[in-house]
Amino acid sequence: MQGLFRKMAALMSRPTLRLFLAQYDLIVGDIDGNAARVLEAASRGLAAGADLVLTPELSLVGYPPEDLLFHSGFRTQVNQAVARLTQAAGPIDLVFGYPEYDDGKIYNSAALIRDGRVYANHRKQALPNYKVFDEKRYFSPGLAPTLVDVQGTRIALLVCEDLWQSAPALAAKAAGAEAIVAINASPFELHKQREREAVAGLRARETGIPLIYINMVGGQDELVFDGNSFVLAADGTLTQRLPAWVEATAVVELKRVAGHLVPTPGLIAPELSEEASVYQALVLGVRDYVQKHRFPGVVIGLSGGIDSGLTLAIAVDALGAARVHAVMMPSRYTSQMSLEDAKTQAKTLGVQYSVISIEEMFETTLAALAGQFAGLAPDTTEENIQARCRGVLLMGISNKTGAMLLTTGNKSEMAVGYATLYGDMAGGFAPIKDCSKMMVYRLARYRNEVSPAIPQRVLERPPSAELRSDQKDSDSLPPYDVLDAILEAFIEDDLSVDEIVARGFERAIVGRVLEMVKRNEYKRRQAPPGIRISGRAFGRDWRYPITSGYRSR
Repeated sequence: MQGLFRKMAALMSRPTLRLFLAQYDLIVGDIDGNAARVLEAASRGLAAGADLVLTPELSLVGYPPEDLLFHSGFRTQVNQAVARLTQAAGPIDLVFGYPEYDDGKIYNSAALIRDGRVYANHRKQALPNYKVFDEKRYFSPGLAPTLVDVQGTRIALLVCEDLWQSAPALAAKAAGAEAIVAINASPFELHKQREREAVAGLRARETGIPLIYINMVGGQDELVFDGNSFVLAADGTLTQRLPAWVEATAVVELKRVAGHLVPTPGLIAPELSEEASVYQALVLGVRDYVQKHRFPGVVIGLSGGIDSGLTLAIAVDALGAARVHAVMMPSRYTSQMSLEDAKTQAKTLGVQYSVISIEEMFETTLAALAGQFAGLAPDTTEENIQARCRGVLLMGISNKTGAMLLTTGNKSEMAVGYATLYGDMAGGFAPIKDCSKMMVYRLARYRNEVSPAIPQRVLERPPSAELRSDQKDSDSLPPYDVLDAILEAFIEDDLSVDEIVARGFERAIVGRVLEMVKRNEYKRRQAPPGIRISGRAFGRDWRYPITSGYRSR
């Protein structure tokens, strides 16, 4: 009987099914604004002649909404918005993601609305609880597949993590699905798109039906979503891919051939290089953080070094030169080369540029502390005072103008505490916080290939904080190529000292680096948020204790 029903449905179905993908940038908590974008997608899909419109996971509230989900006012607004969407969507099938509140539980759901009512509702079955995800804190799992009939074609609805396990897709296939639609809020990290397409390809081949993957785009605090929505044929072949890092829409056609759905080949946006992907992630992350918070612009301390140089280029590409203010704050230890390179870069990028010496502030502070420091030799204390003088000036400019202060520290420095609390760590957002020093150099070279932005000798000179005479980073740290490799092994791979040593590193250096990482957790807890681009960043997926008696060995 079931086989007869399927044959009849195939005869009644349209020869071509048209889907409209809306790869949108949505704002967490802006329920009214997001609802308007969902309706915009429905309108555009209708104009494109689509049968079904798809928007990303939790498109109504943005991702991740975190503890907003527990707020009663938030729940009220969600329910009101769902009711409005249901009535206003018009004569088209529309899928959107939303938090569903039912009997004291919350579900991460995908609703299909049709003809003024919720026609179908899929509750996410697989809830991720690793890395940056903690959905089990908020959501209850769904228990069954959800199939919808769209113009005679049976389509399964899945939500993100459902796709990363075999059971939900196989259950949908067993229930009669002829295609899978997965709505997603999948954040970027290096090589993530290859992983997504590999996993989705496995699901397509396991089920023998095509798969449509719609992803979110945009920045949300530490996370950045890259889009890269795509379509796979039943054998896992990629037939269409939307571009990364931009809002985009596309029509997907599924044609019935010999009783099976076959995607019509469409535009396949090219895969970007690692450097291009990370750089665009940082640009989009900065742009969205600044604009979603409605800051008029940003201010940056420009030292003439590689980190601040890269941060300035990112800020200009994200916001435009008119919204960026660079400030050089020289001291007695600032080299002429740094002064020249900072000025050259500011002029090249066309930003507002100021020079404010910290020498008088530094001298006054030392004089005020002379009694307390009597008989004590100079050390890093005096270096930190210089950094804090700069922090005071930059925060003063930020407060007076409303521009947000971008910090310029990288992951290597943050890992080992090579940064000053309330000094160079002061600020509202840290664009390169998850970029190792070696990645910083790669990104700077990439940016210069696009157009000149960072003076060449900034890339060639030995890095230095310039807080004492003839200072070099190598005075305090192992060479960055060694340091970064050890940090990656510890932070992203969770390897022990023995396991890292087995990779060819000296035990003494490994032990020293790991102790520096753990000893400086208190600093990282007080650092501003920054964009996550690696498999494990300092932030929501790094939860080491500040107080700990554990010692690596």
